[in-house]
Amino acid sequence: MQKTIFRQLLDLVPLRSLRTIREEHDKITGQQKLSTWEQFVSMSFAQLTNCSGLREIESGFESISHKSYQLGIRTKISKSSLSRANNTRPSIIFQKFAYSLIEKAKEYYQQDSFLEDLNAIVYALDSTYISLCLSLCNWGQIGKQNVAGIKLHTLLNISSSIPSFISLTKGAAPDNSMMDFVTVEPGAFYVMDKAYVDFKRLNKIDEQKGFFVVRFKKNIKFKRATSNPFDQKSGVMADQVGHLVGIVGKKDYCNKIRKVIFHDNERNKILVFMTNNFSVESQTIAALYKNRWKIEIFFRWIKQNLRIKKFYGTSLNAVETQIWIAISTYLLVAIAKKRLQLERPIHQILHILSFSIIETIELFHIVNSAPPPEKELSQFKQLNLFN
Repeated sequence: MQKTIFRQLLDLVPLRSLRTIREEHDKITGQQKLSTWEQFVSMSFAQLTNCSGLREIESGFESISHKSYQLGIRTKISKSSLSRANNTRPSIIFQKFAYSLIEKAKEYYQQDSFLEDLNAIVYALDSTYISLCLSLCNWGQIGKQNVAGIKLHTLLNISSSIPSFISLTKGAAPDNSMMDFVTVEPGAFYVMDKAYVDFKRLNKIDEQKGFFVVRFKKNIKFKRATSNPFDQKSGVMADQVGHLVGIVGKKDYCNKIRKVIFHDNERNKILVFMTNNFSVESQTIAALYKNRWKIEIFFRWIKQNLRIKKFYGTSLNAVETQIWIAISTYLLVAIAKKRLQLERPIHQILHILSFSIIETIELFHIVNSAPPPEKELSQFKQLNLFN
């Protein structure tokens, strides 16, 4: 029997990694009607077919019951069994599995710098807020506000658009706290916005031989010692080297620091950056920060293409499980694109999969021969992912 498209995609799953992770948590998981694999396949199916709820997932598997055995499904997928699995099987299983897929995806994507004069890996660190219903998910309430949410923190490799670090926290968690969990690579650049101005944490990046580029806050007190030459035609207005002189800055960051002032002609706005790198050109510092917006586009892309706005469960574990499996599905499609040499961008591949997931045809042929979707969203043209 020829494999369905969904089965071909699932063939890319590193089963050994999933099996090892599952065995690590078997003792605390307890007996479940659905296996870890069946839960993952069910939730990934929901992502690819845009199911609106657990009952729709159940109906979907009833309609393909004659092919479910090929997917490794040995038990009936029901609303109750899937709900119980999402609520009780630890989400850390799928978190670790997502990280194993990240490592696999790195094998297929270039890690070269995207700037010709910069021989270094560049990361963007940021977070996005995912809203939740307060009455159903009161565990996600932010302070005393009448809102609830969860934050998706991501360290994105700008050249490959593959996340290197992902973390989920409750919405009230400060963004800069994630800097404590990022493993700094010597020589790599970490580009961040003002929310990550924390001099103790920036000092740790400096101590570990990494470089940071971050927006300069108005209340930071800086004393210039020297000025570097710069190309005025590039938009750079000043390139200075000095020290922080404020009480907090001087105490937490005593090394010299570089301040670059840049005029953005496109938005007619003056931007001020600070960095601990003193060797690259000042216009390169501005270019690094400009490319930080790739992570904003990445967040917008996954929110519009993955099922992480409406959740199938209301517990923290269920919400985290759904997000981790959504990310894993995204990574599987990214791996398939490179491994099977699929020509289309990922959003088009997902569109094609949504209506042909149980067809018994080669994934390569249906993706590369299908006509492009009639309606293209303008933001997808900005996100040239995985070309």
